[in-house]
Amino acid sequence: MQGAKLILLRHGESLYNKENLFTGWTDVDLSEKGKEEAKRAGEILLKHALYPDICFTSWLQRSIHTAQMVLSVLQWEQIDAMRSWKLNERHYGAWQKQNKDRVKAEIGEKRFMAVRRGYDTPPPPLSEDDLLLLQQDPKYHKLDPHLLPHSESLKQTAKRTLSYFYEVIVPRLDAGETVLVSAHGNSLRALLMEIEHLSSEEISHVNIPTGQPILYSFDETLRMVKKAYLE
Repeated sequence: MQGAKLILLRHGESLYNKENLFTGWTDVDLSEKGKEEAKRAGEILLKHALYPDICFTSWLQRSIHTAQMVLSVLQWEQIDAMRSWKLNERHYGAWQKQNKDRVKAEIGEKRFMAVRRGYDTPPPPLSEDDLLLLQQDPKYHKLDPHLLPHSESLKQTAKRTLSYFYEVIVPRLDAGETVLVSAHGNSLRALLMEIEHLSSEEISHVNIPTGQPILYSFDETLRMVKKAYLE
């Protein structure tokens, strides 16, 4: 049986990426550049003859639309696409919609980097009366409110992301399938950290570029045998 393959793809540039704003769970779409990055990712997979058996995305449109564009370029839209809020970006709490440079100037680079690239430190949470609370968003109404974060560290993001990874994605890899995950910088960093057995210090130096597929190849025991940033 052919070994499983996992393609991790951070969505193309979003409108908030373009404006240098913290996005988190704010549901903004791709910029024009981001749409081109998504199409280019599809062309890269086409060049490498990588046709996924199944696709996973978050509940956020920049993740969903990236996957749709990739599969359109591949002319491979017949496969199942599964979506989960557990693949959403890290929740940036009160920093969401805020300019990154302005936040850094206000709190200092050391604290800023401890939150942005650190593992255990969350940003300040949304207050209970904040209109950005997820409890106000109809797409989360069927979820237990206690599951919805007011802010998250990378550690907290990893907890939900990895639970979904092991419960839903790993069985598809175990079956030898090629799996595409179109998600976000931090949910993908959590997966990368787990797959590559990185420490919390090592993951702090990892930044995943938008629109560039990362391919992991596994043997029959799901041991990683190769990693490649596809060009």
